[in-house]
Amino acid sequence: MALPVSSRFSLTSRSSRRTSRRLAADAGLLVVAATFALPLLWVILSSLDPHADLKVKAPDGLTLDNFNAILKPDITFTPLLNSLILCGSGTLLTVVCSALAAYPLSRFQSRLNRPFLLTILFATSLPITAIMVPVYALFVQVNLIDTMQGTIFFFAASQLPFGIWLMKNFMDGVPKELEEAAWTDGASSLQSLVRIVLPLMGPGVAVVTVFSFVMMWGNFFVPFMLLLTPDQMPASVSINEFFGNRGMVAYGQLAAFSVVYSTPVILLYVLVARRLGGGFALGGAVKG
Repeated sequence: MALPVSSRFSLTSRSSRRTSRRLAADAGLLVVAATFALPLLWVILSSLDPHADLKVKAPDGLTLDNFNAILKPDITFTPLLNSLILCGSGTLLTVVCSALAAYPLSRFQSRLNRPFLLTILFATSLPITAIMVPVYALFVQVNLIDTMQGTIFFFAASQLPFGIWLMKNFMDGVPKELEEAAWTDGASSLQSLVRIVLPLMGPGVAVVTVFSFVMMWGNFFVPFMLLLTPDQMPASVSINEFFGNRGMVAYGQLAAFSVVYSTPVILLYVLVARRLGGGFALGGAVKG
């Protein structure tokens, strides 16, 4: 049965409106993607350009002189090593403490659980700049100023609220029946956490690891305030050395340093990418 002309016109009109909305949404996404892609494109092109400036343009000629200029111990290697020590240790401490704090919140019911989680959520919204003055005074009194361990502790403490919140949500998805079976076999709560819960919530551990490491890796203000010795400065602070006096900036070397500086974060994401998309590896362990 043929549709009336008015119905066919209505369907065509709806289809055209959907197409227009889809095209508008695609155009908006392309604009957003361009705002992220252009700075990355500038970094890559400028790192190979002997006459780099602020413009996004094809290099005047491909060269590795910018990389040769920055690949030196005092400019790149020592700051990167400091960053790896600070961020790696801080991330490890954050993941371990987040798992230990999230486990009782996920497995044991208490009237204090909700207020505690809301307090944690509120703590994630506190800007670090608002608490740096009392933290600096405290670190001076306890002799943690200008120490790597003090900065690591503060890095971990600043990421711990969000880490606990994320870890608890992922831990809720692991069936408690698996732990009960382990408890029947004589396992302790710590053993069930390490051997059962954490392996099954690999995506959660990966998310907390990547998020914590990235937030610490790009943090300039905390190590700039808490570390005073130049030899202890991480790469996030030493990158400031490429901004010279009177507006003179070595754009090519700055772009080359940015490429090297971004490499550890990219490698970390590649290493845990499978865990991020793998889901919970329950594998039929729980049967009805």
